[in-house]
Amino acid sequence: MQERYVLLALGRPRAEWFARLGQWATTGAVPCEVVRCMSPAQVGSRLRSGRAWSAVVLDADVAGVDHDLLTEVASHGAVPIVVATDLREWRDLGAVSVLHPSHDRAELLEVLGQHATMIGESDVVRTVDDDPRDERAGELVAVVGPAGAGTSVTTIALAQGLAATGDESVLLADLCRVADQAMLHDSRVVVPSVQDIVDAHRVSRPRGKDVVAQTFTITERGYRLLLGLRRPRQWPTIRPTAFSSTLDSLQRCFDLVVCDIEADLEGEDDTGSADIEERHLMARSAALRAQVIVLVGRPGLKGVHAHVRVLLDLHHLGVPVARILPVITCAPRSPRLRAEIVTALQSLAASSLGGSADELASPIFLPSRKVDDALRDGVALPRSLASPLAAGVRGVRDRLLDGLATEPIAGTTMPERITPGSLGLEPGGAG
Repeated sequence: MQERYVLLALGRPRAEWFARLGQWATTGAVPCEVVRCMSPAQVGSRLRSGRAWSAVVLDADVAGVDHDLLTEVASHGAVPIVVATDLREWRDLGAVSVLHPSHDRAELLEVLGQHATMIGESDVVRTVDDDPRDERAGELVAVVGPAGAGTSVTTIALAQGLAATGDESVLLADLCRVADQAMLHDSRVVVPSVQDIVDAHRVSRPRGKDVVAQTFTITERGYRLLLGLRRPRQWPTIRPTAFSSTLDSLQRCFDLVVCDIEADLEGEDDTGSADIEERHLMARSAALRAQVIVLVGRPGLKGVHAHVRVLLDLHHLGVPVARILPVITCAPRSPRLRAEIVTALQSLAASSLGGSADELASPIFLPSRKVDDALRDGVALPRSLASPLAAGVRGVRDRLLDGLATEPIAGTTMPERITPGSLGLEPGGAG
C-alpha cells in the first residue's frame, strides 16, 4: 500500500477549512487519509485505539482544545497542528505549527512535509519520549495530615518560619479540594485562586509577573498566598497538564512553595477509577513533586494510628520515606510521653515498611498554643510553632543533600539485653 499521511481532524462542522481538508483527501490533492472527530473526547479515543497517526489538526475555536489535549496528541506520537486566527502562544503549548483558517493546500503540505511522517499499511504505533522538565529554581514542600490534625495551621506556621529570614521568597499554596486558607487568612475576596491560574495555563504560558499577580501578600508573616478552590465541587476544572505547568511556574517564581494538601491520595490503580485520580490530582502531584513532606498528626491512640495510615499511603504513592518529616501537634510536655509516641510511630511504621522505617526523620513536637486570635487579627503565629518547623524542614533537606537520609530516628534504638555480671567487661573478655 502506498504511503500517505493519516490525519485526525477536529473542527466545527461548518468550518470552511474542515470541508476543504476533506475535499483534498477525497480528490488526492493532498496524499492523506482524514478521520474526522466532533469532540476532544473522540480525538482521545482515536489516539488510544492503537493506530498510528501522522498528525492531528485541531480547531482552536472548539471547546476543550488546550494544553492537555496537545500533550495527549504528542504522547501518542502524532504531530499536533492548530488552526487558529491568532497564535495565542499555541507553539509554547506544544503545537508544532499554527495554520490560519484560510490556509491553502500548499501551506498544509509544507507543514506536513516538515513535521509529519507518512504511514504505510505495516506501520505500528510510534512513541515519543516526554520532553524533559525545565530546571526549577524553587523547591516545593507539601504539608499533609489526617482530618483534625491541624494541617492548615501547621502550613501557615511553616510558611511563616521559612520566610522569617527574608532570604527566600515563600508562597503558601492552598491545594486542598476543601480549601480553608481563605477563611484562615480572613480573605474578603476569593478571586484569583488556583483554578484561575490553572485555567490560564491551559491556553498560554503566563509571564512570571502575571503568575505572582495571582497571589496575595501576607505582610505580617512574610509570604504570599495562593487561594484554593472556591467550591469543592470545582475540582474538575483542574486539568493534569495545566496543573503541572502551574506548579512549574510557581516554582520558577518563588524560592519555596509550601503546599497545603489533603490526605486523599488514591489513584486509578487503587480504585479502578480515573475520576478518583483526577479528584485527588492536586494532592498526588504535590506529594510526588515535593522535596520534603511534613506529615502532621496528633498524640493519642487514634492520632498515632491516623498518622501512620497517611505515612503508609504516601509510601504506597511512591514518596521516599526519607523525605517525610513527622510533626506532632498539641504534643505533651512530658519527655516520657513523647518517647512513647516516638516508639509507637517507629513500631507501627516498621511493621509495614520494614527497613525503610529507619529512614524516617526524627519527629517534631509542637506545643499546644492558642492561635485563633492571631489568625483572626492577621498577625504572626507564635515563634514556638514556626521556628521548629522551619528548622526541621531545612534539616531534612540538608540531610538528603548530604546523603544521610538513612539515619534512624533519634531515641528509638531498641534496648539490648545485658547478661548478668557482664557490665564493665571488654567484649569477649573474661570475668
